[in-house]
Formats: sequence, structure tokens, C-alpha cells
Amino acid sequence: MQISELLDPVRIGCHQETSSKKRSLEVLAGLLADALPDFTAGEVFDSLINRERLGSTGLGNGVGLPHGRVAGLKRPVAALITLAQGIDFDASDHQPVDLLFGLLVPEDSTDEHLQILARLAALFSNAGFCRKLRSSNDSEQCYRLIDATESDQPLSA
Repeated sequence: MQISELLDPVRIGCHQETSSKKRSLEVLAGLLADALPDFTAGEVFDSLINRERLGSTGLGNGVGLPHGRVAGLKRPVAALITLAQGIDFDASDHQPVDLLFGLLVPEDSTDEHLQILARLAALFSNAGFCRKLRSSNDSEQCYRLIDATESDQPLSA
């Protein structure tokens, strides 16, 4: 499985205008909930915010990987937003975050969850990739960039 398989261009928002961590998580929750007819945006937001309360998912270098587990979810699903302006996300390097990749996984999918997070951390540690993502103008362009970057490095099944 590749990261692009978790994503869909309709769940990518480029150059979003948000002014806070909470509002950014609400935007991600809305995008994720659109792919999950059995869950509301509020339920998805609760999962993301509950994880954030345990510690920030801001990686540094302008990247955040908000994620959560959801009971009843059948497969992992993801969304991405790029922000017009960086926001305070309590990142480890105290720098503003402008790339947010949201991930939801089934409640009992620990190994898969950790594999996906490790893969995302590796992908987003690539400065060139992040620079291209930030300059992407639409969701299709972001999706193609992720797919092309990941195509040679599949996730373990």
C-alpha cells in the first residue's frame, strides 16, 4: 500500500486560510469525514484533538501529522492541507506549521498505524518534497507529487 492510496485529491486543500491549530484540525476533520459516511466531522475532529492533547504531532520544519484512531473504521484514510500562512502548532522546533497531513486508522490497527506514520515522517523530512508541495497550486498537483515521490517506496502490506 502506498500513501497515495490513503488519499484522494478531493481530500486535499491547497493554500487554506486558517489562523489556528484548532481551525486547521476542523478543516482536516471535514475533509476526512467526507470520505467516511458513517462518521461526522465532529467525531473525526474529536479523534484528532484527543491525540493532540497527548502531545503535539508537529514534527518540525513546518510539518504536522495529526492522526487518530477511530473505532469502527475499516481502513486508513488521509487528508492533506497546505496553509497560506504557517500557524502555531506546538511543533518540536517551535516553528510555524504550513503542511498538515491528517490520518485516521482503525482502532486496532497498531502496526499499520506505526508503519504509515514512519513512512509519512520519512516523506515529509525530504525538504525538496515539502518545497514542491508548498508551491503546488491545486489538489491534483499535490496528489501527483505524493504519488510520484512514493511510487518507488511502497508501504508494507
